[in-house]
Amino acid sequence: MDTAWMAKGNCRDVDPSVFFPSDGVGVEVAKQVCVGCPMRSPCLEYALRNRIDHGVWGGASERERRRIARQRRLSAAAPTGAGSATKDR
Repeated sequence: MDTAWMAKGNCRDVDPSVFFPSDGVGVEVAKQVCVGCPMRSPCLEYALRNRIDHGVWGGASERERRRIARQRRLSAAAPTGAGSATKDR
């Protein structure tokens, strides 16, 4: 996966340890760096696709990324076209 977007993020000049906090306050500090970042979306997608389970990526904490991934799995597994299963009966 292309990582050229990393050089364009608000985080490029920030100590990487900021994005791997040990407490909730640190998570909020890291998220503030992501606010308004033009690379927020590709950063989040990178973390989700690579199943990165540590740190703040794309403005999302570990817990938030797990929730996003779970919601995407559930949406992908959900049947499409309500009532289509009984249509031919």
